[in-house]
Order: sequence, then C-alpha cells, then structure tokens
Amino acid sequence: MRIFFSAGEPSGDQHAALLISELRSSIPTFQSEGFGGQEMQQQGCRLHFELTQLAVMGFLRVLPLLAQFRKLVRQAEAHFAESPPDAVVLVDFPGFNWWIARAARKRGIPVYYYLPPQLWGWAPWRIKRVRKWVDHVICSLPFEFEWYRSRGVSASWVGHPFFDEVAEKTVDTCLVEQLRSRPGRPTIALLPGSRDHEVDKNWPIMMEVVKAVSASHPEIRWIVGNYKPEHISQCRQMQENLAVDASLEYLVDTTSEVIEAADCCLMVSGSISLELLARETPGVVIYRAPRIGRFAARFLMTCRYITLTNLIAGEEVMPEYIAVTDDGVEVDQIASRLCEWISDPSQLAAARSRLSALAGHATKTGATRRTAELLIELLQADSEISAPDRMAA
Repeated sequence: MRIFFSAGEPSGDQHAALLISELRSSIPTFQSEGFGGQEMQQQGCRLHFELTQLAVMGFLRVLPLLAQFRKLVRQAEAHFAESPPDAVVLVDFPGFNWWIARAARKRGIPVYYYLPPQLWGWAPWRIKRVRKWVDHVICSLPFEFEWYRSRGVSASWVGHPFFDEVAEKTVDTCLVEQLRSRPGRPTIALLPGSRDHEVDKNWPIMMEVVKAVSASHPEIRWIVGNYKPEHISQCRQMQENLAVDASLEYLVDTTSEVIEAADCCLMVSGSISLELLARETPGVVIYRAPRIGRFAARFLMTCRYITLTNLIAGEEVMPEYIAVTDDGVEVDQIASRLCEWISDPSQLAAARSRLSALAGHATKTGATRRTAELLIELLQADSEISAPDRMAA
C-alpha cells in the first residue's frame, strides 16, 4: 500500500506523521510520500516538497506564493499520471489541497480528507467541492461529522489526534518544577503561534497585554513558549522595540512544559488550545484580524466559536478576543481577564474545573489508530471500484 499525503500546516505535519507511523505498524510494507514536513519525513515519508515552509493564512500573504503552489499542483498531476498511489490523504490546508484532490480524482485515485477544513464556519457553499472531489471525510469533531453527513458526504468521526500526541508526549518534569520554583509569583505563559506571520502580528498585542497586566501585578512571572529558535530573536527584538521592560523568560520546543508550569496562558488561536484542555490549564485566546477582515471575523465569532476547545464544549470555556491594531479595547479586556484569574484563586480554580470536566470525556485517545483502521477498510472497499468508474463518478 502506498499513500500520497498532503499536509501544509505544522500541526498537520504532526498528525500525518503519527498516522504514517500507525499505518506502518499495521502494514509492514506500507509506503508514504507526498507534501508535508520534517515530522512526516522522520516517519519514513518520501517528501516531494516541504509544504510546511509555505504555511500562511490570508489572501494577501498567499498571493506571492501562487506561482509556487501552482508548480506543486503540476508536480502532483505529473506524479499521479506516472506513478499513481493507492490513495491520497489530505490534511487540512484547503486552499491548496482542493487542487490536489481534483488532480487525484481526475486520475481515479481515491481521496480521503483527514481533519477537513471548517467549512461549516466560513464557507459552507464549498461543500460542492467535497462532494465532487473527496471520497470520504474523516472528522475530529462530532458535530462536524453530522454536518458533513447531513449534506450527503460520506464521513466518519474518529476523535481528535491531538490528544494522542499529548498522551505520547514525555514531559520534562524537572523543567516543569524549575519553572514552578518561585512561590508567591503567579506564572502566565505566552504562546505566540507556530507561523512566522502569526508571531509578527500577534506578539505586539501580547506585549500590550503584558504592559497592562504588569502595571498592576509586577510580581507575575512571564514564560514564553516559542515554536522555533528564530521566533525567540523575533520576539525579543519586538519586545525591545516596543519598550516592554517586563522580564520574559523565552523557551523553545518546550510548549508542553510551559503549559504544565503556567497558572494560565495567553495564546494565539489554534490547535494548541486542545493541549491546554488536555493539561487543564486555563487560557485566553486572541484571534488577530486585520482591519479589512475585522467585520468578517466578528461575524464569525457571533455564529461559531473559533477556538477548537470551545467548539468541542459548545460553550466558551476559553475566553476569545479579536485583536486589531487600531483598537485597544480588546487589550484591556484580555488584561482584565488575566488579572481576575491571578487576583482571585477561586476564579482560576473555577476555570480549571470547567476544563477538567470537559477533558474527562473529550480528550480520549485512539483517534490515530481508528483513522488507520478506517483507511485500511476504505481502501479495501475502494479497490473493488475501477479507476475509470471513479473518474466518471
């Protein structure tokens, strides 16, 4: 069995890597290839291109990369014609992966979408693309599964693989204890995101929050969980430029330890909220919206929660705020919420208790194993359908 994967986000790279490992355990002769990142490569995936290098969001950021994306689509088209895999597995990254799905479907190759895009929140009309180019959708959220099924899409719910990753992660307990070793000083963690542009756009907002909170709580210890070493230099330089004199402790590749050690967190919206849920650490989420996208972002938040943990809960267990450069109201609100938690242990305990209750039934592991079993089952069933028949469907 040979599967072509396409994962463009760092988180997608992690999820795909775990799935590849699980499939290799089940099928010794299993082979993987495609577009992805270093974690997939470490699991034996033959990368045609390191797609995670191009992980960006927003039309204006994608525009300069269109030629590169188009080149990769042509590369995939040629590969599917010359050496068609048994299946294509897409992981999130919809803007690009729609084209990969179409290229595969034209060659009669089965297409499975693992962790599909949140069409129900921002583009429900694109369900037509799913019906046309995707054979089966593998969902991580129960209501998402119902949404796709109710619209005539073949789908399954397996749970979220992030909880498998958290369970398998070995936490450095010595580092956690070291980070907690200052009694009387509450600790707030800052998690500025995994993409370069996320750090660039969200860190100034975080620095304004640090200023506001430190003004009334100078005793707070700030620890920063950076995704890669370059982000430390990026954050330090911006801290200096913004004249933030609070003492920040920068760490890299220790996000789990930072979350475990913190009393609460301020984070950029993303899958990291699931780790806070699993580790029962209260957090405040910022969603950075440029002026041009502010109305759309506010409309989205009135319709659906943005944070995955809130989506799973069906309520706001993690406060969400939109931050924009020309409006300080959100900064004041974020700082106020963090100050409430730090000043009143009962409020922090209540927030932790809500997460604990949710984690008790929402963080079950086994999603990756179930996904591997499902893919094997689907491929066995799809092997009875000829490529010409699939192309004509």
